[in-house]
Amino acid sequence: MFKRLYNRVLFWSVHPKANKYLFALSFAESSFFPIPPDVMLAPMCLAKPKKSFYFALLTTVGSVVGGVFGYLIGMFSFELIEPLIATLNYTEKLEHVMGWFAEWGFWAILIAGFSPIPYKLFTIAAGMLSMLFVPFLFASIIGRGARFFLVAFLVSLGGDTLRHKLNDYVEMIGWVTSFIIVVGLLFYQFY
Repeated sequence: MFKRLYNRVLFWSVHPKANKYLFALSFAESSFFPIPPDVMLAPMCLAKPKKSFYFALLTTVGSVVGGVFGYLIGMFSFELIEPLIATLNYTEKLEHVMGWFAEWGFWAILIAGFSPIPYKLFTIAAGMLSMLFVPFLFASIIGRGARFFLVAFLVSLGGDTLRHKLNDYVEMIGWVTSFIIVVGLLFYQFY
C-alpha cells in the first residue's frame, strides 16, 4: 500500500507541471490549506537532487507570498474564514498563537515559519493583530527559507541511495508511522 503511494508521489514529483504545483501548494498552505509543502518538496528533491535548492527557493517564495495573503486575510476579512478555522478545529490553536504574538511578535513568526505548527495560523493572526508588515515579511523569509532549505539539503544528501533505500523500507516505515499516530491519538483522547 505505502510502496504504491510512494511510487505515485515520486511520479508526480517529476511531472512537467510539478514546479507549479509545488508553488501553489506552498502558497495555499501558508494561508488556508492544511497540507504542508514538504510532502511535495521532499520527493521532488529525491527525484532531482541537483535541483533541490531551486525547489527549496520555489517553496520558500510560494510560502512567503501565501503568508502575505494570510496576513491580508487576517487584517481585512477574518470574519469570512472564521468558519473554516472552526471546521478545521484550529480555533483553540489560533487563540494560543494570538497569545504568543502578544508576547513574542517577530520571534513567533520566525519560529512558526520553521516549525511544523500550522503556519497559516500565524500569518492570519499577524494580520489580525496588525503586526508591522516588514518584520513579518523578514521573519517569514528567514523561518520558511531555513525550513525548506534544510529539508532540501537533507533529502538531497541521500540522492539515489536514499530513494532506493526508501523504496525498500517504505512499507515498514508507513505502517510504523501509522501505528505511532494511532497510539498518539488514542493517548491524547484518553489522557
